[in-house]
Formats: sequence, C-alpha cells, structure tokens
Amino acid sequence: MTSTLPAFDVHADFDHPELRSWIPQDRLLWTPTELRDLTTIVAKDLAAELHELAEYVPEQRWWARLALTEGVELWLLTWLPAQGTAPHDHAGAAGSFTVLSGRVTEHYRYAPGPVRTRTHLAGPGIGFGPRRAHQVLNLSDAPAATVHAYSPPLLPTREYADLSDIREDLPRVAGATS
Repeated sequence: MTSTLPAFDVHADFDHPELRSWIPQDRLLWTPTELRDLTTIVAKDLAAELHELAEYVPEQRWWARLALTEGVELWLLTWLPAQGTAPHDHAGAAGSFTVLSGRVTEHYRYAPGPVRTRTHLAGPGIGFGPRRAHQVLNLSDAPAATVHAYSPPLLPTREYADLSDIREDLPRVAGATS
C-alpha cells in the first residue's frame, strides 16, 4: 500500500496567501539555500502570525507543522530555557532553521569533522545538507522560537548519545545536496 501526501496541507490557523505563494507545490526536492530562504521569509514576513500561534510548554518543546507538500515540511518550534533536542540527524534530508525570537545554541558536526558550536539569533536562517547532525538547545534565560524546513519531508530523525557517534557515511536522499 502506498500513501501519497496532500498537494498542500497547511495548519488551519496559519493559512496565509503569502505562505502558499512561497511554497511551489510542484517542487519535489528543495536545496539547503531554498529551505533557508523559505524559513527566513516566513519568520520575517509572518512574525506576528507565528507569535500568535506559538505556545510555550514547560514539559517539553512545543511544535506545530505549518505546511506540508510532497517536497517540503515547515515547522514552528518553541523552546523554554533549558529545553533542547538530543543529538540527531535528519535521515538524509536537507534542512534549515531561522530563529524567530530569542536565541538557540547549536552543536553540529559533518562527520568525520569536529563538533562545532554556534549561537543563532533572530535574523537570516541557516540551511544545511543531508550529512549534518546537530543538537539544538536553548541555553539562554529567555524563551525562543524557531522556524524549520526539511526536504524531502517526513523522514524520521535518528538520535545519538553524542555527536561524536555520528557515522561518516550518513545516507543522503537521491538528489539532495550537501
């Protein structure tokens, strides 16, 4: 049995004409640059709407899928202080995130290279290829919100005990760019 994704599925409280115009339904594979451009424009031009939708939950990070097509998924995540992810990769998908508010710290690695650390603030996002593994944390004393995109969509993440455990031969999706 095969399942197909909807041509365009959008969060009921986030259905904006601008959003639909920024996500071509016929684009089946997005580059890291295209994903970065998408998360950056969504965070910039729909900031008020994103803040209205966002929730901050003490028990865990909060998230909402904003849009889904056959080629891309778009998410809003919120982070209270001390919330974060486990080290993970995106199973061969390219990705991007843009900080909407606050700041997050990212520990990342392209195996076999070293683990690096970068603090991300509101502004232009970052796009990354399928071989990047990372851990994202809110190490600040204020809440943060981020917009994320992945292509192809709906690939399960793989978690690791530590970023040094990342395999050098991470799989990549056919056609995905580094």
